[in-house]
Amino acid sequence: MSISQGFLLNSRAFIARHLPAQPCLLCAAMSHDGLCCAACRAALPHLGAATCPLCARPAPGGAVCGQCLQHPPAFDRTIAAFAYRFPLDQLVKALKFHEQLIVADFLADALAARIDTRPDGLIAMPLHPLRLRNRGFNQSQLLAARVAQRLELPLLSGWVERVRDTPPQSSLPWAARHRNLRGAFAVTRLAEVRGKHLAIVDDVMTSGASLNALATALKQAGAREVSAWVVARTLSPTEQNPGPL
Repeated sequence: MSISQGFLLNSRAFIARHLPAQPCLLCAAMSHDGLCCAACRAALPHLGAATCPLCARPAPGGAVCGQCLQHPPAFDRTIAAFAYRFPLDQLVKALKFHEQLIVADFLADALAARIDTRPDGLIAMPLHPLRLRNRGFNQSQLLAARVAQRLELPLLSGWVERVRDTPPQSSLPWAARHRNLRGAFAVTRLAEVRGKHLAIVDDVMTSGASLNALATALKQAGAREVSAWVVARTLSPTEQNPGPL
């Protein structure tokens, strides 16, 4: 570590110690560590390196998993920061359903720290206008805006639209989720999409149906590559998470 790096770390620690304490969003203990206390940060379920490069599910040696070999997704790679389980799931719910918008920056920063590619631009998973009107915000747009800022990448707003107001994916059986998203997205900037590497930003990947449907629409419009960047990946009960990096 250089002298300047050491000075910067010491300065940050000094400032943190002298900031007013605030309740940790997860355990409510008073903390000087920002949104979450140090103990809760340490408990977050970071995904390890041994994951399928296409879908981010745990895979021995980081090889392409059997599911993706049999049914390759339309997106070319997935980067996920966390496994979607306690206590990370509480942060996502706080953002999505309880309007704790400050959580977006915290989650987006964790995702940005995992990114090692430079796409031509970012696209937030869009909500249908009716859903957006009811919720009042699009959590994926908030995440994408922060990631774009941190990585100095263009945020491509208005390039895609959700044209069908489909039932929430979480309310459907697993097998019905891909059918639910057929024809749900439309690309509105066809000329700009052609030949581009685009990254879709979303909060959680479960079946991957929403990301696959949007990636399909982008590929059909001429996108060269599509990456999926998600805060968290849902794992089945039998899958073992590799744990923190």
